[in-house]
Formats: sequence, structure tokens, C-alpha cells
Amino acid sequence: MLVISKLKVVIESKPILSGVDLQLKPGELVAIMGPNGSGKSTLAYTLAGHPGYKIAGGKIKLNGQVLNHLSPDKRAKAGLFLGFQYPVAVAGVDLQNLLRQAYRSRFNLNLAPFEFRDKLKAKIKALKLDTSFIDRSVNDGFSGGEKKKSEILQLAILKPKYAILDEIDSGLDIDAVKIVAQAINRVRRDNPKIGIILITHYQRILDYLAVDRVAVMKAGRIIKEGGQGLVSQLEASGYGGL
Repeated sequence: MLVISKLKVVIESKPILSGVDLQLKPGELVAIMGPNGSGKSTLAYTLAGHPGYKIAGGKIKLNGQVLNHLSPDKRAKAGLFLGFQYPVAVAGVDLQNLLRQAYRSRFNLNLAPFEFRDKLKAKIKALKLDTSFIDRSVNDGFSGGEKKKSEILQLAILKPKYAILDEIDSGLDIDAVKIVAQAINRVRRDNPKIGIILITHYQRILDYLAVDRVAVMKAGRIIKEGGQGLVSQLEASGYGGL
């Protein structure tokens, strides 16, 4: 399991997370919702090992291994993946080469360029994404929807044990939300043991996903967990009603 226990995090001496407890089992999809400033993205970046987020207490464990002091690359090799809310453009580096190097590091397999290209094309086709992705610079000139689809493609290729998707639906139109959700569903079908934390503000993407639990964050803590019905409650009464 991915186990987060009593996690406290500070940024430039300012407390942001004040004791987060959450468990994610293989195959589970847990949606995390909460108002702006509640600590959702801080949790995502802390799990990934961002050096600007200092753990002041608690532990993060992945299948029994404590991640607190591991660098981001070692966390990735251990099976952790972060899908960014605002993916960064990397001009001059095409997506195919980036993913080939990441794949080699993740699985210790050095596929020939043509072998990896065939693998990538098959995955793109299965996810119903645009094949032009593979020859373009990473996120350079991508639309908001293309950036998020690129994140899902990376998720599908790298096959992590656990993934954190930080507002993967933000800035997307209705059609793009549906395409991204369908791609997530396909990743789960191909890799049924993957555990996913999906951070979102909106119900719309959850309409297309089978969510196991919904956790609500507020003031740096998880204050409530429930089933998908909790989303309807939040839509009706907002976070103030909790």
C-alpha cells in the first residue's frame, strides 16, 4: 500500500499540512477534493519529493519502504508517478526520447529507438490519442488538453505502482475531460493493480470514473472520507457544510 501517516509539511517555515492520514491500496482510485489552499497540491508535490516542501513530521511509505528522504528519481524508480497540474514545456526535447530514457531508467531496459517507437505508437493508438505527440517537443506549444493527454500517455508507458494526478482535468473543455477520463480508465484496465490519487475540484471527471473513495481536505488535513455520494453532497452544500 501507499501509506501516508500524520504527515506534516512546511514551506519556507509556514505550516501547510498539519497531519494527513491516507491509505491507498493497489487498484484503488481515491479522489481528493477540497477548497483552494487546503493543501491538495502540497500533498502531491510532497509525495513526489519536491525539495521545496519540507516534511516536519509523519511518514510516507510505499509497500513498506519509507520515502521521506528519497530523491524524486528514486521515488519514481520505486513506482511513484506525479501527473502535473501545470506540465512544463521542454523545448528541443521530443516526447519520444524523453519517454524512452524514462522507460530505460524505470525498467532497466534499453530498447532500440524503433522498438520503443512501435511500443509508443501502440499505446497512443490504444489510448486514442494523437500520434503527432511523439515527434513534438515536450509540451512545447501544446494546448491545455494536449498537455494533460501527454501526462496520461507517460502514465501508461511508465506503469507506476501508484500515481498522483494533480488536477488532471483543470482547464479542459467537456470533450477533453471525457477523453482524459477514458484514457485513465484504459490505463486502469491495462494495469489493474495501479493505485491512483486523483486531485480535483469538479464532479465532471468523476462522472466517468469508478471512484473507490472520496477524501476531503481542509486546512491541511483530511476531514472526511466517503463514497462517490459524498461528491453530490459537496456539490449541493459546498465545503462549509462539513
